[in-house]
Amino acid sequence: MEDEKRLHGSNDASTKGADVSSSIETTTSGVSRRAFLQRSSAVTASSMLGGGLATFGIPAVAASDSSVNIGFIEDISGNIAIYGIQKYHCAQLAVAEINQGLTLAGGPVGVGGINSEGKSAKDAPTVKLDTKAAAIQVLSDGGALDDRPALYRSESEILIPSGDKGLLGKEVKLEFADGQSNNRVWQQLARKLIQQDKVDALVAGFTSAEREAIRPIVDKAKQLYFYTNQYEGGVADEFTFCTGPVCEQQVIPVVQYMVSKFGPRFYTLAADYNFGQLTAGWAKAVAPLVGGEVIGEEFLPMDQSQFSQVIAKVQQAKPDWVFTLLVSENLANYYPQAAAAGLKFPMASTINMMQGYEHIRFAPPAMENMHNAVQYMAELPTERNRAFLKRFFKMFPDDPYVGGMAQNTYFTIHLYAKAVRVAGTTDQAEVKKVLESGWTIEAPEGSVSLDPATHHCARSIRMAKADKDQNISFVREWPNIDPWWLSRLGVNLVRHPEHKQYTPGDDPFFAMLAKMTKKG
Repeated sequence: MEDEKRLHGSNDASTKGADVSSSIETTTSGVSRRAFLQRSSAVTASSMLGGGLATFGIPAVAASDSSVNIGFIEDISGNIAIYGIQKYHCAQLAVAEINQGLTLAGGPVGVGGINSEGKSAKDAPTVKLDTKAAAIQVLSDGGALDDRPALYRSESEILIPSGDKGLLGKEVKLEFADGQSNNRVWQQLARKLIQQDKVDALVAGFTSAEREAIRPIVDKAKQLYFYTNQYEGGVADEFTFCTGPVCEQQVIPVVQYMVSKFGPRFYTLAADYNFGQLTAGWAKAVAPLVGGEVIGEEFLPMDQSQFSQVIAKVQQAKPDWVFTLLVSENLANYYPQAAAAGLKFPMASTINMMQGYEHIRFAPPAMENMHNAVQYMAELPTERNRAFLKRFFKMFPDDPYVGGMAQNTYFTIHLYAKAVRVAGTTDQAEVKKVLESGWTIEAPEGSVSLDPATHHCARSIRMAKADKDQNISFVREWPNIDPWWLSRLGVNLVRHPEHKQYTPGDDPFFAMLAKMTKKG
């Protein structure tokens, strides 16, 4: 890589106003560990972030036809900021790499490989992330490794020269806006970026509520939009590409695994908005198919921070395990409080640990025996992930973690850049056609393939488990799970554009199979 040092630099601070218009800025600055961990909802983007593209050797210029402009909205203040900051930093890393003339490998097919690590052991290795050294420590290798000549390694060097610094001879600029964990602010910012700034692409959204707040604005403007978060699934929208994992890739594996490992009876605790409600609905729909039973549900407001009554209900119900879908810094406080109250039930999730790094933030045993079906965690012990972590922590040495949604943001921006190069234009309709041609990109998590019909991604899923010291093992893997659910419902956005979100209630197969299971 030439001039690699241009990707990195110091974190200068600046202060600007906190109104909506001034929360949009173009920058690749860093955020200190203290700011990351100690800010409150009163802290704004401008008080936490400073510096500019020039900090990294990239000239800071106003958005214009001379640049390719990516609108980017995430929360770096408020209750969701712990997730938004790392997503923002991964976006900055991707843009810096693109401007350096680098790209992720990929194309109509990926680089391939059989059994990516090429070795197997009796038990899963136990690993721990060392952010200071930007390395993954192997605490236990799982026993003697079995070398088999029929196994091959996948490609580990996935960041390669693109032959094009920037895109089409233009600098790529990130037009950043802080959503402030406020849906009305999100709508104002989306209108400004789309209607006034006329961004070439929009990358935005952590919560499903944020996505749904801006999606009507996106559709009206026919804006190319990337939603990079893991979510409850079901969005079928001709202008929206969802690059995070969905319920058929996470809920089904984790519920099946937990039922077989710990027993059928489980209690669900979920954030009280569409993600929590619909994901809990998936768990309820899936449970009968794998011999499980939901014995209780609690939907918790995202600003709740005390859980004594909830803990008492779970304790009284005596489930075999607890399914937790707890979004926001406040709701994550359930874990240390439950541990302090003596709850020992095994836990499962589709979000916690891989997003809010609770296994690092909270002292043991808060996350002991937590299981999560993830596409990515920073502890993933592959060569390509080690290389990615090294680049990330070199650019942002004070960050405490880089999670699954941040990694999604990173490869998604590279995916957009690849589509622009193939299209030979930033015209959004033409770029969309390229994305709908079928595409695989080599991400830190592994090969990720974009399904043209549904605008969702196929990927491998791993079961991550935290031990008593909250170190991580990957105890099972499901290779290349397709985002099949929307296809089962007949969605084909290439042939039949639409703009809606489906729910489990729209799927007659769940009800039919549940009845058959009960009869059996």
